[in-house]
Order: sequence, then structure tokens, then C-alpha cells
Amino acid sequence: MQQKTRRPVQFEITESTREAVAAWIAKAGLGYEDFLFPSRLHDSPHLSTRQYARIVDRWVRQLDLDPAAYGTHTMRRTKASLIYRRTHNLRAVQLLLGHSKLESTVRYLGIEVDDALEMAEQTEA
Repeated sequence: MQQKTRRPVQFEITESTREAVAAWIAKAGLGYEDFLFPSRLHDSPHLSTRQYARIVDRWVRQLDLDPAAYGTHTMRRTKASLIYRRTHNLRAVQLLLGHSKLESTVRYLGIEVDDALEMAEQTEA
């Protein structure tokens, strides 16, 4: 569910990710209605965005990477950026991110005038 818009967002995961998630579900004994990452707190059914950020920050530090360069948002942006670079299909990226406006996707990806001109040159008839 998109937090800002409250609309469902569809996404795809790789086969290896699917296998890892299935193994986690089996190991944790999770049922159909359970959250994939439940909270350790009794008053919250799922992992909070803050706790998720702490976990990612810990991973980044353990890998001796710059915490300012890596975080939860960069993880989300990376997949979208890779898809855009490979396909140049803004509409597909827009749908994957759950953006209602294409302009939001353009800003999100940081597409600049130079990128747009390069794409235009490549598609000239």
C-alpha cells in the first residue's frame, strides 16, 4: 500500500528473492494473514519504517559503507533507476513506483534536460 496515497502498489521480485521469502515464511512459521516482518513490540503488528531504517543503517555500517549514501529510500530508488536506464520507459517506472503523475516520476528519477535530449536524439526518425 502506497503510504502517501493509500493506493495499492504492484511490484515484482526476482526468483531468488521469492525463494528467500518463502524460506523465511516457513522458518518463521508465518500464516497467510501475518506480516512478513512483524514488530517486536506488542502494540504494533509490523516492523515500523523507523525500525526498518535502523536495520538498513546497521547493514550499511557493517559493510563499512557511507551511511549518508545508502538508506531505505536509495534502495527503493535503485530498482526504479535501473529499470529506467535499461528501458527508458517512464510509464513503466511510474506504475512500479505508484506515482499518479508522470512528472513526479521524472523528478524522482532526477531526469534532466540532457537526458531528455539524448533520448530524443536516439528516437529520431
